[in-house]
Amino acid sequence: MGAIWDRITSQFIEIVEWLDDDHETLVWRFPVRAQEIKNGAKLIVREGQQAVFVNEGKMADVFSPGTYTLSTQNLPILATLKGWKHGFNSPFKAEVYFVSSTQLTDLKWGTQNPIMLRDPEFGPLRLRAFGSFAIRVGDPAVFLRELTGTDSRFEVDEVLGQLRRILVSRFTSALGAAKIPALDLAGNYEEITQRVMPIIRDDFKAMGLDVTKFLIENISLPPEVEKMLDRRSEMAVLGNMQQYAAYQMANAIPDAAKAPQSMAGAGMGLVAGMQFGHQMAGMLANTAVPTPAASVPPPAAAPSPAPVAAGGEADLVARIRKLDALMAAGVLSQEEYAAKKAEIIASI
Repeated sequence: MGAIWDRITSQFIEIVEWLDDDHETLVWRFPVRAQEIKNGAKLIVREGQQAVFVNEGKMADVFSPGTYTLSTQNLPILATLKGWKHGFNSPFKAEVYFVSSTQLTDLKWGTQNPIMLRDPEFGPLRLRAFGSFAIRVGDPAVFLRELTGTDSRFEVDEVLGQLRRILVSRFTSALGAAKIPALDLAGNYEEITQRVMPIIRDDFKAMGLDVTKFLIENISLPPEVEKMLDRRSEMAVLGNMQQYAAYQMANAIPDAAKAPQSMAGAGMGLVAGMQFGHQMAGMLANTAVPTPAASVPPPAAAPSPAPVAAGGEADLVARIRKLDALMAAGVLSQEEYAAKKAEIIASI
């Protein structure tokens, strides 16, 4: 008789727990099978877990991390569902679901198809974007009811596709409503994130999930727009080179005035500097704007400029010195001095 009783009692579950050995499982159902949970059994809920008791499809009691001795005192909802009016001493059957409440990080999202937007500078654009987000189960009862159902094991991959579609849809709406020019998007990721977060927070909460982080890592422009921006940068460099050549030429004149004995060499340096500036500008212009195909042969190279005569250079310096004297005497204003000096330089 004792052996029979030992065999019967050995079929009762005395410890209910989940040893989570991966980070992909969100819900795991304790395998009761044909066994029953013993009155006074131990329930062990580890950190990062919650346990939910379900009786015949109805949500019962939810347990946070800790160790519990199962009784009518800590199973009030289950006791009501089963009609335990005066406590219970016999084993009972119930489904026990363990839900992971740890944060799932570095989940990826991205646009499978381009997002159509109207930009004030470039017109209609097709943009792509990608980033990452993090979630955790906030309400295990809602999560079980809305997503898991009666699955014995529910992993994050089973819901990840739906979450990504929600994120891309909300991101697209927020990006269009923000009306940020394409060239300013990189500096406004935070503003777009602040527009997206309140919306997706409500969407995920309806499924029992909390969104703990949403990041935009990149919003990319179409290749043709990127090429246009590259050409624009090249043209800006071309303009800077022309300004640099003019600056070098203006600085060469006072240096030549300080060394009159080498006027011919200064003149040669001035002309060579101008020639170098024009050559650099021409080279950059050729790289910035493609040369159309043509059957006409290229023009012959221009002859090298002749050296400036020493006498003519001396006259140039004398005229600039006269301007200096007139400005020092107050006859010419700064604006008039600059204009006259520019005329002299232009006559070279």
